[in-house]
Amino acid sequence: MLLRNSLLWMAGNPVLRRQASHSRLIRPLARRFVAGETMEQALQVTRDLNRQGAHVTLDYLGENVTAPDEAAAVRDTYIRLLDEIARRQLDSNVSLKLTALGLDISSELARDNLRAILEVARRHANFVRIDMESSAYTQATLDLFETLYCGEGFTNVGVVIQSYLYRSAQDIERLIALGARVRLCKGAYKEPPTVAYPRKADVDRNYIALAERLLLHGNYPGLATHDAAIIAWVKRFTREQGISRDRFEFQMLYGVRRDLQQQLLGEGYHLRIYVPYGEAWYPYLMRRLAERPANLLFILKALRHR
Repeated sequence: MLLRNSLLWMAGNPVLRRQASHSRLIRPLARRFVAGETMEQALQVTRDLNRQGAHVTLDYLGENVTAPDEAAAVRDTYIRLLDEIARRQLDSNVSLKLTALGLDISSELARDNLRAILEVARRHANFVRIDMESSAYTQATLDLFETLYCGEGFTNVGVVIQSYLYRSAQDIERLIALGARVRLCKGAYKEPPTVAYPRKADVDRNYIALAERLLLHGNYPGLATHDAAIIAWVKRFTREQGISRDRFEFQMLYGVRRDLQQQLLGEGYHLRIYVPYGEAWYPYLMRRLAERPANLLFILKALRHR
């Protein structure tokens, strides 16, 4: 827990972020978990993963923009990305953070920018996933999602729910009732025990309970996990309940548990790989290290051999 909290603190430290961005050691190592800094690099990785049989979600890294023109630049990047996915006939949708679209400035700005992206995605018959950020943004994220999904008829948008939050069971039931597509993950932000389960065992237990509800009653849920025990439970539960593999998909992060990724593809399961790219890779990298200490060991071993 101390290591995880330290890494999460590092993720938000602007001084360390600046130092890492210029490090000749850290930047190349980040490429295990980040497709690159350019759109072209990310699209090439997407094509390679498609050839292996995997679906992809592309994420242009960035969050907490503070100026409308920065949010507009992110919006325009996603529009170009959706155009390129369609032009190259890639099997990929996109994932984004509302704070990258200006949520910290105003919900109206984020909504307008997201609407523009959704319109382009709908024209290309593509899908947009709204990432969930820290608990400070949970309600605002769900409110904005529901405004566009229910109020404006954008059925090509989905959202993420985190199993470490106490509120998630209630949120899942609301989203099931709406017929919304949900990506279920454990959660990767530092949260106080007043809003989130502090013990991993409780987070895992809640994940399974929420996954069961989504598998039985949800709309093509995305089960995002690298936990071999949970994956084994999903396989067993869906087999026992007669739930076909076309009714859900596993989701995993680029560069994490490649052995499990290949195993799932070999067994014929739908697997979507979350592929991030962009210059704002440092906070993402730190959260991935905090999520799974084995990733940190990989970095340290690589550093030792350089």
